[in-house]
Amino acid sequence: MSSSAAPPSVRRVASERIVLPDAMATPDTRGRILEAALGLFAERGYAGTSIRDIAGAVGIQSATLYGHFPSKEHILAELAQAGHEAHRRRLADAMAGAGADPVDQLAALVRAHVLFHTEFAMLAIVANAELEALSPELVAGSIRPRSETERLFTGTIDRGIELGRFSTPDAWLAAAAIGGMGLRVASWFGPGARMTADAVADTYVEFALRILGASR
Repeated sequence: MSSSAAPPSVRRVASERIVLPDAMATPDTRGRILEAALGLFAERGYAGTSIRDIAGAVGIQSATLYGHFPSKEHILAELAQAGHEAHRRRLADAMAGAGADPVDQLAALVRAHVLFHTEFAMLAIVANAELEALSPELVAGSIRPRSETERLFTGTIDRGIELGRFSTPDAWLAAAAIGGMGLRVASWFGPGARMTADAVADTYVEFALRILGASR
């Protein structure tokens, strides 16, 4: 990003507890580096955070950190890739258990999508807001699971249209609208929200079905 300051939505979640997917939330040095880096990226922005800052937050020397990651960019790349992969896996699992009806599948996808962004708000915002800071080689690891997630939505919507369950002029635009509104949940949901995460997810399912001209 061109500015060293974190986006407002990132700064909002910076005061919240850092939550990482299980595969990343390890007590070893590598896991502590990822956790500290995520918190600092949220508070200061990627450009405003140095390797020394991250090492200091972990309580290690910069040289020790370099033994785990060759650069700050590689830390961001791992956070982004692991976050997007965890998101893809969460949605794929939800869809697999939803049965054959595209309406039920879409509802499961939206619910999982929203709940993921309430649970991992800080990771979701940083992974998306700072993605442009990565080189083409390092961003590729995040683009792959993102594209697969997109195909889960568009494929389900296409099947629903073919079966007469959905009515929308453009499956991709519908998927983009539904995915985007779920992503935005991470920017405002948190402690003190007037609705529970489950209630938000249920409401967003209804929004999505209305976008698609479907009912349950």
